[in-house]
Amino acid sequence: MENLLKTKQLQSHQPSSEALLRLLDAIKRNISDSRIEAVSDETRFDAAYKAIMQCAMLGLWLHGYRTSTSQPGHHQTAIQTLQTTLGTHASTVIVLDALRKQRNISDYAGDPGR
Repeated sequence: MENLLKTKQLQSHQPSSEALLRLLDAIKRNISDSRIEAVSDETRFDAAYKAIMQCAMLGLWLHGYRTSTSQPGHHQTAIQTLQTTLGTHASTVIVLDALRKQRNISDYAGDPGR
C-alpha cells in the first residue's frame, strides 16, 4: 500500500462516518439492482460491477486510502488491493479483475461479451 501511495496510485483519505454509511447504502442498492431480472443482463452486470468497485473503495477508505482517479488504472488498483484491505482471496481477485476487463470491453467497445 505504501508503494502505491509513493507512485500516486493511492492517496491518503479519511472519510467521515457518514460517508462510509452512504457508501454501504450504495453497495446494498447496487447489489439489489443487479438482481432485477426485468432489466438487461448488461445493466445487471453494470450494477454488480459498481458494487464490486464500491466494496473495493470501502476497503481502501477503511485503511485510510482512496484511489487517485487522475491516474490511469484506478479500477485495477482498487481491485488488486482487495487482498490487503478486505482479505479477499487471491483467486477471487483474479476473477474480479477479469470482470473489470470485461467491463472495459463492454463500455469502450460496445461488446458486452455475453
